[in-house]
Amino acid sequence: MALAALAAFGGWALVLAELPWFRRRALADRIAPYLGSRGRARVAESTTVRSATTWRELLEPFARQLGGRVAALFGVAEPLAVRLRRVHSPLGPTEFRVRQLAWAGVGLVVGTLLATVLGFAGPLALLFVTGGPLLGFLVVEQRLAGESDRWKRRLFLELPVVAEQLGMLLGAGYSLSAALSRLAQRGRGVCGRDLGRVCERIGHGLTESAALREWAEVADVPAVHRLVNVLTLNRKAGDLGRLTGEEARSIRRELHRQLVAAMERRGQQVWIPVTVAALVPGVIFLAVPFIEALRLFSEA
Repeated sequence: MALAALAAFGGWALVLAELPWFRRRALADRIAPYLGSRGRARVAESTTVRSATTWRELLEPFARQLGGRVAALFGVAEPLAVRLRRVHSPLGPTEFRVRQLAWAGVGLVVGTLLATVLGFAGPLALLFVTGGPLLGFLVVEQRLAGESDRWKRRLFLELPVVAEQLGMLLGAGYSLSAALSRLAQRGRGVCGRDLGRVCERIGHGLTESAALREWAEVADVPAVHRLVNVLTLNRKAGDLGRLTGEEARSIRRELHRQLVAAMERRGQQVWIPVTVAALVPGVIFLAVPFIEALRLFSEA
C-alpha cells in the first residue's frame, strides 16, 4: 500500500504539472511581451532557468530538504555542514542526505518484506513499514553524531599538549602563522588536521584571527574558544607565548578535573553490584524466620 500510494502521488504530480492552473509561467515569459528586444535579451541573460536532466538532480534537493526536516523533528539543531566539516568528511551535505535517503529506502524495503513474510497486518504492519525507513535514517544520523562527539573529545584531550608546544614556539621567536604551520606539519592527531585547515584558510587570504575563530566555531569546544581568544591577541600582546602557556596549563587542569570526576563516578558504580549482591542474601535470610513465624502463628 505504501509503494502504491507513493507511485500514485508521483503520477498525479506529473499529470497536474502539465496543467496551466498548477504550473505557473516563469517571470521572464510573463514580462517578455512588454519589453523590447534589448530588454528581452537582458532578462534572458539575468534569469537562469534550470531544468533537471537526470534523476540525481531531482533527488538531491528533495533529499536535502526532507533530511533536514526529519533531523530537526528528532531534535538535531546543529547544521549538517558544520558536523561534516568538523570530522573532515569528504561528503557534502547533499551527498550525505542522498546516502541517508538511500538507507531509509533500504529500511522501507526490509520493513515491508518482514511485515509481509511474518504475516503482520494492521497497526503492526504499519509500524514495520514506517519504522524501517526511520531506523535507517536515524542510524546514519547517529553515526555522524557519534563521530562528531568522538572528534571533539579527542581534540580536547590533545589540546593541552598542542597549546604548550605552541607557547614554546611563540616564546622561541616564531610568528603565529609559522608556529601554526609547524604544528600542522608535525601533528598526527585531530588537532594537527584542524590546524592544517587553519593554515589553508590563511593561505586563501583570511587573517590569522579570522581563520582561528572559524576553527573555534566548527570545533565547538569551549577550551578551543578560550585558546583562540588568547591567540587573537597576537598583534596586541608582546608576551603571547607566556599567555598561551598559561592557557595550556588551565586546559590541563580542566582535563584533570574531568578525569578525577570520571574516576569517582566509576568508583561509585562499582558499589552498585556489591550492594545488590549483599542485599539479596540478606533479604532471603530475613524472609526465612519471618515466614516461619507466620506459620507458627497460623497453626496456633
